[in-house]
Amino acid sequence: MDKKCFDIVNEVKIHFQDKNAVKTLSQYLQHKIKKNTIVVCIGTDRCIGDCLGPLVGTFLTSIGFKYPVYGTLKNPIHAINLNDQMKKIYTLHINPYIIAIDACLGEENFIGNIHIRKGPIFPGKGVGKSLPSIGDLSIVGIVDKFAFNDFLPIHNIRLSLVMEMAELIAKAFMEIEQ
Repeated sequence: MDKKCFDIVNEVKIHFQDKNAVKTLSQYLQHKIKKNTIVVCIGTDRCIGDCLGPLVGTFLTSIGFKYPVYGTLKNPIHAINLNDQMKKIYTLHINPYIIAIDACLGEENFIGNIHIRKGPIFPGKGVGKSLPSIGDLSIVGIVDKFAFNDFLPIHNIRLSLVMEMAELIAKAFMEIEQ
């Protein structure tokens, strides 16, 4: 796809098992990334369904990704420390372009989809939390279905699904550098 196509597209959606997923995501990201980009990976390793962000952050830092990455398995950014971590990030980076990554609940037929769109992430929204929005560009991986009567669906998710999605997102970022 050429740059003109991505200039008018504000979002991309693709299933992580699609054979073109890495290429599609990396091409989209390549046209959105800026010099002042930082990546903020949200979630915790205390809940399998919520570890997508920290897994991506860990993968990116382990390969020496050239842009700053915050939120890893060792140093997660989650509901409890989100405000403090964002204050630190804004102290270290003047006017950053933030790409935020988080797990998401959605419709059952969208489980496994990765969505990138212009605009922030609203962390915790799917489980009834009210946290500040984060990001200029958001990447969410739909890890399970949303159920109005069940605020704990994220505890029944397979780690293999989350790992594969996180690896794919990290590969898409790595393709940008080549």
